[in-house]
Amino acid sequence: MMRKVRGFLAIVLLTGLLGACADNEKTVGQLDVAVFVPGMVAGSPIYEMLVAGATQAVSEVPNATLKIIEAGYNQAEWLDKLTALAETAEFELIVSSNPALPDLCARVAADYPEQRFFIADAYLAGNPAIHTVLYNQQEQGYMIGYLAALYTKELGGPPVVGLIAAQSYPTLDRLIRPGFLAGLQAVDPAFQIEYREIGNWYDAAKAAELAAAIYDSGAQVILPIAGSAGQGVVATAVERDRKVVWFDGSGYQLAPNVVIGCADLAQDRLVYERVKQLLEGDDQLYGQAAIVSVREDYILFDPDGEGYRALSPSVRQQQENALQALAAGQPDFLLTDF
Repeated sequence: MMRKVRGFLAIVLLTGLLGACADNEKTVGQLDVAVFVPGMVAGSPIYEMLVAGATQAVSEVPNATLKIIEAGYNQAEWLDKLTALAETAEFELIVSSNPALPDLCARVAADYPEQRFFIADAYLAGNPAIHTVLYNQQEQGYMIGYLAALYTKELGGPPVVGLIAAQSYPTLDRLIRPGFLAGLQAVDPAFQIEYREIGNWYDAAKAAELAAAIYDSGAQVILPIAGSAGQGVVATAVERDRKVVWFDGSGYQLAPNVVIGCADLAQDRLVYERVKQLLEGDDQLYGQAAIVSVREDYILFDPDGEGYRALSPSVRQQQENALQALAAGQPDFLLTDF
């Protein structure tokens, strides 16, 4: 599995990287790849998968090299750090993953037109320097919302489920949140979302406070979409004997008896496939913005957790029926642009 390579990754900070680039001379045919992480890798499944996929792709391409740059959580610094990276002219390809990155990459590409970018979990069509792939996260929200509602309804709790987000952003507002609500209301139209925002992707203490308020209001389940801050939600669920559903990775290991379901992305597979294609010369991808879905197995439900196996047979059977229907296009969340 690609994710097994994570333990072998060397994380290179931007300051050290830029100093080293001046001393490096490229060999003929050398292909250098930079993975620009807009945050930190540890504790963020989406970035762990980003790095794992790129690492696997580079390992299979002769004369390819890889460096990892953690840009940190301050979004105001990302453009300057991305620009500094392009200024080195060291990397044929910069790889990243974040809905905010395409606009920043487009600004950098205007000044450095030879630089090429691949951004996963994002959408921008028509820029000849950039290839993006967006996940249809309406489907992802739906599958995990359906489970949260099934569990809550079986307990006889009020028809409300929490969603704690790091911040508002287009993919959340236009895909994830509507899909999550659709999943809840497919079980019972009375369900509603109790929504809160943390304000950043790392403040687990703030996330824990918000989770406490939602649980204390009667909700049985919360979905955190908050990066490493989501661990604060899990901690509060453990304290209050409540449940969590997880997004963008397998979260069962965080609290096996608390996390009852995980809606996952095959980000490692996607990044591996696209980076390898680009390194092998498929330049036609640049300028294209693709959208992938549950039908191609890029959006997955992970049933391999103690918390899910502990659910009643009725809940698990209904969830599995809903997943099969979703893969067959029922409901149909067809998305052709964004």
